Amino acid sequence: MTMERVLQHLYLVGMAAGFTIIFGLVLGILTYLYKPVRPFVLWTVDILQTIPVLALLGVLSIVAGSSSTTVIIGIVLYSLLPVVRNTYVGLTSVDPAIKEAATGMGMTKVQKIISVELQLAFPMIFTGIRIAIVTSIGTAVFGAVVGGGGLGSVINRAILIQDMDTLLEATLALMVMAVVFDFGMGYVEKRLKARRTQTVLEEDSTLQGKEIV
Repeated sequence: MTMERVLQHLYLVGMAAGFTIIFGLVLGILTYLYKPVRPFVLWTVDILQTIPVLALLGVLSIVAGSSSTTVIIGIVLYSLLPVVRNTYVGLTSVDPAIKEAATGMGMTKVQKIISVELQLAFPMIFTGIRIAIVTSIGTAVFGAVVGGGGLGSVINRAILIQDMDTLLEATLALMVMAVVFDFGMGYVEKRLKARRTQTVLEEDSTLQGKEIV
């Protein structure tokens, strides 16, 4: 196993995470704002995660060819569910009183989402992002089947030539990645949740004060 393969794996995960966050947030906000599209979006991301990873990557490779781009697309599709659902749930869980106070200040729907609701929902959204990233570390292993490289290639080759040392080394590297990301993001998540209560109280009092004025 070489550092190049580790970096390839991190590249796949990083690129996929970026697109997952962008598309997940957009779809989550659209699901929250527009009730007619809500069932379709939530149903679609649910279905995508029930498809076996290898089958999904296989279909994508037939359509788009075998490359790291195909793997990234597959990881994004497979990782959307927690980000979309947590964005939607986080926005719907914001205290209605705070939303009403923001409306009373004359804020538009978009202004409320950007300035108030997304900030209060962020701890929940961050939980979805953490789940998506940790999941993608393991999902990226299957990318080796369609030419994605990364640690999946190391594991496949080690199995073929029955190289137990390399297999264990690559597996350990994956475990370390997952634990580091999970622990690090879990710590940030706890800090965000601890601050959320204080933020809610401050936001509520600020908005109500401005509304009275």
